[in-house]
Amino acid sequence: MFLGAYTIFLLLKVTDVTSTDIRCNTGGLTSGSSTSTATVAAGSTVGFEADIPLSHPGPTIVYLGKVPSGQTAATWDGSGANWFKIYQLGADFSTGSLAWPSSNKQDFTFKIPANTPAGNYLLRIEHVALHGASTANGAQFYISCAQLSITGSGTGNPSKVSIPGVYTGTEPGLLINIYWPPVTNYTVPGPAVWSG
Repeated sequence: MFLGAYTIFLLLKVTDVTSTDIRCNTGGLTSGSSTSTATVAAGSTVGFEADIPLSHPGPTIVYLGKVPSGQTAATWDGSGANWFKIYQLGADFSTGSLAWPSSNKQDFTFKIPANTPAGNYLLRIEHVALHGASTANGAQFYISCAQLSITGSGTGNPSKVSIPGVYTGTEPGLLINIYWPPVTNYTVPGPAVWSG
């Protein structure tokens, strides 16, 4: 299943990791009430399609945000420590130099962890462009969200983070010169992936 998105993924970038725009992009949450909510089973594979193939170097990361009780995926603004990482596609050094597996990809698929509790969620995908990340606030975040209703009997309890709050902007994976000196290792920013 490929999911719809709130905003045009590659046309709007965010560079301020303390802004609420880092959740679902500039104005991304204003369209919640007019966006459909997809029903998916925990453990199933879902996908996301960018408007055009990704051309900027950097990682691609996916979070789920658990909608608080009394709200819906269409009404929640994404605030609070309710987010956890479920997927990341970082750097590849298998050829002896830095490469980005997300380069030129347009479609991404990943699993909703099987032990994810049932309920409403926001699914957030971001591509972090690092071509200008050698200076503060140089990393560019291309973000979009989708609304999910997850079914199943999962009882997992992943550690959660706030967005904004998950990034400071000074992490080695966000403040980095990817061109010189040659990069020999890379750590994707944010928490560990919860596999459920």
